[in-house]
Amino acid sequence: MPDDETQTPTLNRGAAARTSHELHAQRLPGAGDTPAPWLLRLIAVGLVLAALNLRPAITSLGALLEEVREGLHMSGSVAGVLTSVPPLCFAVFGVMAPRLARRFGAGAVVCAGMAAIAAGLVVRPYIGSTAGFLAASALALMGIAVSNILMPVIVKRWFPDRVGTMTGLYSMALALGTALAAALTVPVTGALGGDWQTGLVVWAVLAAVAVLPWIVLVRDRTPAPGQPAPASAASGPSVPEAPALRITRSRTAWGLACFFGLQATAAYITMGWMPQIFRDAGVSAGTAGLLLAVTMAMGVPLAFVIPRVASRLKQQGPIVVVLGLCGLIGYGGLYLAPAAGAWAWALLLGVANCAFPLALTMIGMRARSGAGVVRLSAFAQSTGYLISIPGPLLVGVLYQHSGGWGLPIALMAGLMIPQMVAGILAGRDRTIEDEC
Repeated sequence: MPDDETQTPTLNRGAAARTSHELHAQRLPGAGDTPAPWLLRLIAVGLVLAALNLRPAITSLGALLEEVREGLHMSGSVAGVLTSVPPLCFAVFGVMAPRLARRFGAGAVVCAGMAAIAAGLVVRPYIGSTAGFLAASALALMGIAVSNILMPVIVKRWFPDRVGTMTGLYSMALALGTALAAALTVPVTGALGGDWQTGLVVWAVLAAVAVLPWIVLVRDRTPAPGQPAPASAASGPSVPEAPALRITRSRTAWGLACFFGLQATAAYITMGWMPQIFRDAGVSAGTAGLLLAVTMAMGVPLAFVIPRVASRLKQQGPIVVVLGLCGLIGYGGLYLAPAAGAWAWALLLGVANCAFPLALTMIGMRARSGAGVVRLSAFAQSTGYLISIPGPLLVGVLYQHSGGWGLPIALMAGLMIPQMVAGILAGRDRTIEDEC
């Protein structure tokens, strides 16, 4: 009996220790093959909140650009440079994302990215100089850039069997954040006293809220569920090193980079110039702004539907072609009857702009491993944003020198052809590991 009594606590302690370890494994992000349901729900909330913050820093500024210029005594040329800063920052800072993810963990980098967005948005309205405004904007855009790159990585890591659904969810949130910032910044500014500084800083609150879900993953250094653990799981990188991929040898990677860059070109041209096209055709300023809002709002439902459909297809080329044809018809309408069919052209161009969530979905599908998705996401987005930089500037030059919209619209329509070709190439049923 004494022996039994002395052994029983030992067995209980061992069982308790095992139970504690198992519970800890469920609580710790990435531990075990099946993450706890609460953790997946938290990550889904984090994805949505992060996506909501990936465009307001840009579209809120566009809504108040004239007031910002006057307040900072900014020249027109500097304001033009300011509109080209986002894709440049996305290209430059996006390259840093894979290394940061390996060093600190993808969740920690996204958390820091949301904090950088919040800090940049808080500082830039009150810094009092053009140089300081540009620097603070660059800080916010740096946070957006690294988060842009890592969104497909987070989806591939935690939702490998729901890539289309989760990509659609955060793409829809991204489109919603874009539209809300464009539509609400001016009325919110008026409601808060008409001060452009207050109208810009209010979006920092949304970014600060987005930091909270990602705090849970700050210490996450473990591999994705279902992937082999690195040699030291405790100190290993969040994105385990895979055999070196020479991604520049992959036709799929280049096709995806070109597709991403050309769709980004079309999106920035649309956001920057479409209202002016309608206004020059005799449409009122208020209606022109509403038409742009309609174009942006089309991305909310379609950004959820398109990735889910794309993930069920082995090849995404047919979707690429449908979106491209919508763009061609929309640009043709802008050329032939910009005012008469304005609402139809706005809707068609809104459909064409949904190439963005399709590109993000293909990033998640064109690599087998988390490490491959990181490299592909960084390469495709960084290279793509570099490709997109000249487009809006070239449209402005053509408009200024030709005195009309014929040549610029012809350029926009012409770019849809290589976009479709690149998308068909990127949408083939293969992965970059097959080509590198």
